[in-house]
Amino acid sequence: MSVRSKLWLATVVGLMSIAVLAALLLPRSFALTAISDVIQSLLLLSGAIAFVPLALRGQGRLRLFWSLVALGLMLWLAYQLFWTYTEIVLRREVPDLCAWDIVLFLHLVPLMAALGIRVQFSRDEYSYRVGRLDFALLMIWWLYLYVLIVTPWQYVLPDVATYNHDLNDVYFAEKLVLLAGLLGSWLTSNGEWRKIYSSLFAMNLCYSAASTLANWAIARGTYYSGSLYDVPLLASMASLTWIALRVKSAQAQPLASGASAPYGVWVARCSMIAVFSVPVFALWAISDELIPPPVRLFRVALTLMAAFTMGVMIMVRQRILDRELVRLLDHSREAFENLKRLQAQILQSEKLASIGQLAGGAAHELNNPITAMLGYSDLLLNTPLNAEQQPLAAKVGQYVRRTKSLVASLISFARQAPAPKTSLDLNTLARTAVKLSEHHWKALKLDVQTRFDNTLPKVMGDSNQLLQVCMQLVGNGIHALSERDGKILIASTEKKGGLCLLQIATEALPFVPGQARGCSPVDPEDSLGLSACQGILQEHRGRVYRERRADGTLLLCMELPSVEAAPASTKETTVPATWQSQPYA
Repeated sequence: MSVRSKLWLATVVGLMSIAVLAALLLPRSFALTAISDVIQSLLLLSGAIAFVPLALRGQGRLRLFWSLVALGLMLWLAYQLFWTYTEIVLRREVPDLCAWDIVLFLHLVPLMAALGIRVQFSRDEYSYRVGRLDFALLMIWWLYLYVLIVTPWQYVLPDVATYNHDLNDVYFAEKLVLLAGLLGSWLTSNGEWRKIYSSLFAMNLCYSAASTLANWAIARGTYYSGSLYDVPLLASMASLTWIALRVKSAQAQPLASGASAPYGVWVARCSMIAVFSVPVFALWAISDELIPPPVRLFRVALTLMAAFTMGVMIMVRQRILDRELVRLLDHSREAFENLKRLQAQILQSEKLASIGQLAGGAAHELNNPITAMLGYSDLLLNTPLNAEQQPLAAKVGQYVRRTKSLVASLISFARQAPAPKTSLDLNTLARTAVKLSEHHWKALKLDVQTRFDNTLPKVMGDSNQLLQVCMQLVGNGIHALSERDGKILIASTEKKGGLCLLQIATEALPFVPGQARGCSPVDPEDSLGLSACQGILQEHRGRVYRERRADGTLLLCMELPSVEAAPASTKETTVPATWQSQPYA
């Protein structure tokens, strides 16, 4: 606790000590009344001000909780200021039929509303809205009860004795309900909130005892302002400042949400009981023949108004409940659809896993003849060959090595084993894919154009797997052209933010350098080859897109995250250097 808080508490204790000494030493007089009333006003003012910083520092329901507590204390302070003004400034007794009594009665209503928030427990927005309505119903019921029982003897048919009797009974019942709520909150909380509720319970218990003691003294004619009967009241007022200053806001945080469920059920039940009690009060107002007719008429009219108001609130509550049920139904339908899609994806994954196992087995079977072919090609290169045969034999060895690398990549993909990644030039991979597909597009008499960005940053990945993806994209583009008798295939690269893009486009798609095109995700059912490519790119934190337009033209896009430029090394690619430098226009 800070030095300022300690000085504040010392001042409060000093004020209370002065009031107690005055009650012990001074006789019944105007001076004693003035000292008692002023000190009570100062103590309530101190308590109300002490809770304001808690409301300003809080957020959401926490701010609302402390604001309601401060509002209840301000209503109590307003009543005390009226009492002080009447006895000190006007120098007369407070009237028996006082209109300000309703302020004293209502000052407990914000405190009960604060308990209804149950700020120590987290709650969803739906429970919060319904909970507010439930407690609004209870608060209206308390106001209705006061006006029903007390007000007729003040305005309809003035009767001081009946007014005081009914007021004390209703106020006593209200204090008992508040104490029960504080006790329940105390027992169901822990940590800092348990201390807060226990302190508030002790304060209200002291206040209730002081109020009951004062009413008993008034009935015996022994009470006067500033007497020893006010000491428990002064203690309860002084404790307000102490409670506010010792609250540790950082520790007073909501707990788990599930703990508030039973409480919320009882709040709803109490609100329903309050609504159903209105007709009972109406029957009581009509059937009690001892009550004068003007009072009975007033109570019946008031009951009809209360029933209408509560009925409107019940309708609003039911509307909120209906909307929540519709939301839950939509959420259930969406969850069911997601489950169906998940089942379809699992089935597709199982199919792809089976195909992967089949491909892995086939790749192992291909390894033996490929190894033999590689050995024979090396032997062939070591035999005397003429100038025309030598490059052909070298090309056979290159294609066999390329096939062996692709088979190894296929085995790695089937095993789902992560391949080592190095810094690669995407332009080189794309150029190599175009070169390896040369026999295919030349046989179809296609015109392949390459438009590569020379400033394209490098990417990190496995050269065999990414080359496989590039060849698949080029092959799909060639296949699309062959189906529609196209003639031009455009392979281009570009940079888009932190991504490197490879785009394969058919002739009908206009090429705009530096402009990325919108593409849609690949449908796994559309192309098994592209699905395998997508699996490879997911391991490289990339993705593949495709766009098929109404006229049959096709655009394929591959995206990979770029890395900082790295020095060239022999690990960047396994393709021949002569292929890396050959442009195709």
